[in-house]
Amino acid sequence: MTELLIELLTEEIPARMQARAADDLCRLAKAALAPLMQGEPRGFYGPRRIGLVAEMALSAETPAKEERGPRIGAPEQALAGFLKKHGATAEMLSEQNGFLVLVKPGETITAEALLHRALPEIVWIFPWPKSMRWGNSALNWVRPLQRVLCVLGGAVVPVVFARGDDAAHGLVAADLTEGHRVHAPGAFAVKGHADHAAKLSAHFVMLEAADRVATIRDGVAALAAAEGLEVVPDEGLLAEVAGLVEWPVPLLGRIDDNFMDLPAEVMRTSMRVNQRYFALRRMDGSAAPRFALVANISASDGGVALVAGNERVLRARLSDARFFWDQDRKQRLEDFLPKLDGVTFHAKLGTQGQRVQRLAKLAAFLAPMVGADPLLAQQAARLAKADLASGMVGEFPELQGVMGGYYARPDYGDAVANAIAQHYRPLGPTDAVPAEPVAIATALADKLDQLAGFFAVDERPTGSGDPYALRRAALGVIRIVRENRLRLRLVDIIGEAFFGFPQAVGATAEPEFGMAVAAERMKGKVPDGRHPPMVAAFASGVLDFLTDRLRVQLRAEGARHDLVTASIGTDDDILRILARADALKSLVESEDGTNLLAAYKRTQNILRIEEKKDGPHSGPVDDALLTLPEEQALNAALTAVEAQVQPNLASESFGAAMASLATLRMPVDAFFEHTMVNDPDASLRRNRLRLLSRLRATMDTVADLSKIEA
Repeated sequence: MTELLIELLTEEIPARMQARAADDLCRLAKAALAPLMQGEPRGFYGPRRIGLVAEMALSAETPAKEERGPRIGAPEQALAGFLKKHGATAEMLSEQNGFLVLVKPGETITAEALLHRALPEIVWIFPWPKSMRWGNSALNWVRPLQRVLCVLGGAVVPVVFARGDDAAHGLVAADLTEGHRVHAPGAFAVKGHADHAAKLSAHFVMLEAADRVATIRDGVAALAAAEGLEVVPDEGLLAEVAGLVEWPVPLLGRIDDNFMDLPAEVMRTSMRVNQRYFALRRMDGSAAPRFALVANISASDGGVALVAGNERVLRARLSDARFFWDQDRKQRLEDFLPKLDGVTFHAKLGTQGQRVQRLAKLAAFLAPMVGADPLLAQQAARLAKADLASGMVGEFPELQGVMGGYYARPDYGDAVANAIAQHYRPLGPTDAVPAEPVAIATALADKLDQLAGFFAVDERPTGSGDPYALRRAALGVIRIVRENRLRLRLVDIIGEAFFGFPQAVGATAEPEFGMAVAAERMKGKVPDGRHPPMVAAFASGVLDFLTDRLRVQLRAEGARHDLVTASIGTDDDILRILARADALKSLVESEDGTNLLAAYKRTQNILRIEEKKDGPHSGPVDDALLTLPEEQALNAALTAVEAQVQPNLASESFGAAMASLATLRMPVDAFFEHTMVNDPDASLRRNRLRLLSRLRATMDTVADLSKIEA
């Protein structure tokens, strides 16, 4: 086994592309070098380089391989094409079972020869998200490619990257790499991965991204702690800065006191987006007049000049932020609303102004269900998008919602302001969900309107594509409902959301729904809780999407998602579904439940086979035809269980319902042990199949047990 080291040295690679590029290099190399590569290659990346280290065999013998050609007597053109494809002659063919067969002898593959063939192809086809050309070559790369290092077992493999007449800038692999541009310019030779990492460190380059991240995190935290402060956590910024510097040197700067009255989010966003600075805060959570930056050099003055320069830049940035802050507050938040009529939400869904009207109606509809004041919920939803027309959000889109909360607080109070600030939440799996009733109503209205609208115009996610973040919206709805323990009829709410879109006009005019009821609904009233068939079908489709996301979420949590699937049925109450799933889990994990589930599967299989022959066996069981004690006992047990299960399900006592179901285990076992279902007597057979059909129906009232995995 021999060590292979590859490094591609370029001008600065965008930080967001580096990790993916290292993974792509490993993937392509593993596929191209598969005959000789041992184990998994390990990638590394930084601002100016991507590479990998792997173990390879020096050579290998490939086995002989047979290629079947055309039939004997096939046209000459078919034979000629086959020979040309494989570079063979007719003398090399033999006959087997009516076909011409070419036996390709095995060959010896050497690592050096394989690298000469594979590495240029990897470089030429490399899948950068964005790439460029420079000079006269047709080679595409993210930035100009300067050097290629390829060392196998300590020796150079001088791979040539020219393709045809294209010299590819004269690139030829060598054993040379480069250190820090400022502290250690120039090339030097390396013999392997350990030598490479050690010499780069001596030349002021940290090779591993994890080391750069740790240096930045620990260094900034230590500087902050020395001032009695702490760093505002930001893993995304930490990873990005680690991709911008080769030799990270954390430094601390000061924020001018004149800007400390700006909202903390404004300062953090300006520092993060424009300058990649880390925000600091006091132990009580308030913003501190300090910031951290990461230099890429060890300055001789300890970074004094660097800090002073960055403080000047930050003053200019925060001056811009102050201008937007002062200008926006010269008017009330609702004064921004008319501008939303000219902002397109989506070509098929109208403007943001139209969306605001829908949100206000839906939030008022939701408010009583979540314990919120309908007027406050309506007001919060009406103003939730107003800050999109503000100067601050125009400059920093990341602050939408946050700025609306600040601008609303003086005029509309804390409940409305908090709802506006939180209505986008949760933004991710670690983000908190809204907890106040008005905020809950506003956040749910925002997400359910988004889902209903894009489903209405058939812009739903497909495969891995989700351009409108509908999966995130669905998970947001699920988390808000679960974490706030909300009991909601989601089908009704989704149907109500659908009524805000033009696509609902035709649906509400369905004859079987009734024009009078439709007219009342279109006015935002709910006369009797009914939806027309088309709207009900639409709402069920969105609900299916939500419950599918619920299963994905539970799978990520390590839960039995199949039990959730079995518990859904036609239910649209997430908490009730989860409660039923928990009770079902207790049942199927018990000995009685395991055996009962096996009996259910057996029952289902029998009925499926027999129903193909003569249709459903859903009629009543004839007591007079129950000739065996075991079938009489099962029928009596079903009568008793049905009497217990229905009240338990109605009161949502799912544990008691499952316990009742478990009592069927013994009579079911006895029935299958002593009873021949397909009795020669047709009347007995039909009655026993009806008994099994009753058993299946009784068990299915609790949950759809057919969805449970074995």
